[in-house]
Amino acid sequence: MVREVKQVGEKVLREKCAPVTHFDDALGALLDDMKETVRSEEGAGLAAPQIGVPIRAVVIDVEEGYFELVNPIFVWQKGEQVGREACLSVRDKVGVVRRPSKVKIIFQDRKGTKYSLVARDFFARAVCHELDHLDGILYLDRAEEVRDAEEE
Repeated sequence: MVREVKQVGEKVLREKCAPVTHFDDALGALLDDMKETVRSEEGAGLAAPQIGVPIRAVVIDVEEGYFELVNPIFVWQKGEQVGREACLSVRDKVGVVRRPSKVKIIFQDRKGTKYSLVARDFFARAVCHELDHLDGILYLDRAEEVRDAEEE
């Protein structure tokens, strides 16, 4: 089911999210809804608080594939890249944000199995952007410049 994406100004987007402790059918259904929502919006990622659920879960849908990251934690970050970012929760804006060019995270899947992942370039940018949402941080907080999308 496609869910409503919360917009900047809504309290849930500024909350520090709780860890996932129950790996059950409800989590699976939530992740399925997040996948459907991010694809319907043609986004690169979506965090649970963006649909009003303040838990540590994100989905990322990029060239490298589709990923479900539950309770993700950074292991390390390397390098630097500066690039454009937008957000499904910040309509009609585009920002320039400095991010690591390579990151390693550990996370769990929908069943609670632990994994690690190394992401580079745009994939790393998407991981950083979505994990920020889990701590109530929007790309606007990190942006060096923000413009109306129509100016692009």
